[in-house]
Amino acid sequence: TALGALLRCFPCERLCGGPAVPPGALPPATGPPRRRRPPRTFRSYLPRSHRTYSCVHCRAHLARHEELISKSFQGSHGRAYLFNSVVNVGCGPAEQRLLLTGLHSVADIFCQSCKTTLGWKYEQAFESSQKYKEGKFIIEMSHMVKENGWD
Repeated sequence: TALGALLRCFPCERLCGGPAVPPGALPPATGPPRRRRPPRTFRSYLPRSHRTYSCVHCRAHLARHEELISKSFQGSHGRAYLFNSVVNVGCGPAEQRLLLTGLHSVADIFCQSCKTTLGWKYEQAFESSQKYKEGKFIIEMSHMVKENGWD
């Protein structure tokens, strides 16, 4: 069948029940043996002496406590914090969304390490009372964990 042809292993056809390759028909494997992947590294590491927020899924550093502006924000899936700046996040394309506080141009942000969507970045606010949010970041509490000296 056509599907069987797509699933067929090119050199030996064994995966889909085809004939086995006679011994010596394939060239010997060359190259170094496969090594284990190195541990993940993040673009930025925040100082251990500071209280920080990290990704709950992979523990990549996200923000210092000193960058926290407000704890009284609402994300798509619950409470969220507003930060002045963040690290180790990627930014998607901007789009207009009608949020609780009006129309904004926002871009989803995601963890650079594990690709989990964390929240969004405010690109533009269309109401003058909301302009302070421009260039700031929302991270939902369900996607971050507090680390270093919160006792």
